[in-house]
Amino acid sequence: MTRSPARSPRLLLISTMFLVVAGGILLTVPQTPSTPAISAPPRATAPPAHPRATALSSRAAQAGAPAQATASTASTQSASTSALPPHGEGVAGDAAIQKSLEDAWPADLAADDEHTLLAAGRGLLRADATGVGRAEWPALFGDPEQAIAPAFSTARFRIQAAIARRDGSPNQAVVHLVWAATDRGGTYTDRRITDWHFTRTSTKGASPWTPQPRT
Repeated sequence: MTRSPARSPRLLLISTMFLVVAGGILLTVPQTPSTPAISAPPRATAPPAHPRATALSSRAAQAGAPAQATASTASTQSASTSALPPHGEGVAGDAAIQKSLEDAWPADLAADDEHTLLAAGRGLLRADATGVGRAEWPALFGDPEQAIAPAFSTARFRIQAAIARRDGSPNQAVVHLVWAATDRGGTYTDRRITDWHFTRTSTKGASPWTPQPRT
């Protein structure tokens, strides 16, 4: 029986060095997790605020819109103002402006009060803009012969839309008017906006609503 020759010390040294190098390589290799990491879902971003479509809706809100208006009312306002006719549409576009006002600012007055206020507001606007009928309100316009000359012509004056609503309390109201006219320089502009404010009075034999001076 033959004896196997003894292993060379040199061979053992080479084997040991090989194992050391292989172990070092394994330690430097990044370990991939067996299951994917769970990340939080991305946070939803709010949509950008929609700019106000026209100055009409802005003025309607400033004029005393009801405090109980909700988000649904705001969306209704946005939808209605986006349907406004373009400037220069003429009489054909007045109905759309009227509907936009009524949608944006729901009625909150008794029918009789609303009718009285609308008639007074229309008359006051015409008197203020064109001078016609100022004698009916001497407390507001003074002596017609000494009053300031009207700024607008009666030729193309037109009230495009009007609503009457409460103005903060049952005894306060505002008539919101949208109108068109030609000024003394000959420039025609439509969708002008004017507000006339009223206070309820108890004077017998007269209108229960008294117009307030414009500031």
